[in-house]
Amino acid sequence: MNVIATSVRRAFALPLLLLACSAASAAPSDVTAVKAAHMLDVRSGALVDNAVVLISGERITAAGSQLAIPAGAQVIDLGNKTLLPGLIDMHTHLTGDPQDAGYSIIAKSVPRATLTGAKNARLTLQAGFTTVRDVGADAYTDIGLRDAINDGDVPGPRMAASGPPLSITGGHCDDTMHAPEYKITSLGVADGVDEALKVTRRNIKYGADVIKICATGGVLSFGDDPRTSQYTLEELKAIVGDAHRLGRKAAAHAHGGDGIKLAVLAGIDSIEHGSYIDDEGIKLMKEHKTWLVPTLYLGDWLIENAEAIKLPKPLLEKAKVVLPIARQNVARAIKAGVPIAFGTDAAVYPHGLNAREFGILVKLGMTPIQAIRTATVNASELLGWTDRVGTIEAGKFADMIAVDGEPLKDVKTLENVQWVMKGGAVVK
Repeated sequence: MNVIATSVRRAFALPLLLLACSAASAAPSDVTAVKAAHMLDVRSGALVDNAVVLISGERITAAGSQLAIPAGAQVIDLGNKTLLPGLIDMHTHLTGDPQDAGYSIIAKSVPRATLTGAKNARLTLQAGFTTVRDVGADAYTDIGLRDAINDGDVPGPRMAASGPPLSITGGHCDDTMHAPEYKITSLGVADGVDEALKVTRRNIKYGADVIKICATGGVLSFGDDPRTSQYTLEELKAIVGDAHRLGRKAAAHAHGGDGIKLAVLAGIDSIEHGSYIDDEGIKLMKEHKTWLVPTLYLGDWLIENAEAIKLPKPLLEKAKVVLPIARQNVARAIKAGVPIAFGTDAAVYPHGLNAREFGILVKLGMTPIQAIRTATVNASELLGWTDRVGTIEAGKFADMIAVDGEPLKDVKTLENVQWVMKGGAVVK
């Protein structure tokens, strides 16, 4: 009886095994293969011809020239286009728009700002920026937007978000649009070490990935001077020290020379803008390996469109002084070898035009590959996300873009991205 039963089981098992093998071989592979005539290796600056990138799920499994494509893989053939890693913008404000630079911001509600952010997240992703660092939004709208993107509710780039930026009372990043009888103070205002530590910790409690500090006055605020420092060295050290202790990096809005130096001495990870950086500031940033995130194209757009967005005259006058000076000083910093990461301050000008910053960097002395590195390997290093983004390599997220033309010859080709993939899914 046992011999007969065993024979019967074997007789049924063999065709079932053959059927399973046949089904497995016929089943579609979970691998996607992206083919393109060229792929830019942003580390070496070399173009890889006949490029193939293999993707499983959200991640790249292999990338190179003429790789074998597994049977059953979904193939995306981009023809004569050039593949690059998804771009990274280290200074955005997705929940804002250019017209918010004037008094109209008073009438903009938190829900409206959040929906503005959803629109701008989509525009930014479509422009080829698959990762951004958002450095300043009221009422944690940027953190809510980040979470909605991560949950798949709205399309947008990967985000590192700061929440409300820290500011002294009446400084840049405090609300200076309202009359005093309204007693309006921005959520990030903190004076003195104790308050600064409390706001830093509160931002982290509510989900901040990075701590943003307004270390000097700014352009688009009343009653302050971009050349003057706001926080003291003691306050800055407390904020940066706590941020680092709690596993976050810290970024400082800093136009003026003294504010830049104080932030660097406090251990800041990046200086945003750097408009009035001087030789001593350049020397300190190189010694401390502090990143500079210049935001330069906005100078062209803002001044040309000031009337259309009803920019208040005092703010326009500041812009006309500060922004041209910024280009001269940033050019000196680039030439001196200060580490540069890509940023735009998008919101001061329309989201989606972010890639226009590349042309300014080249005008100031960078080669096209150096400019492209600021928005790929450099930016990923500043983010602390080198294991995730910044290159087309095995193990990284399948975040890629494709353009016509040769970006190593004309960096402005990046202003017209033809194809975008984020996490293995084609989004444009």
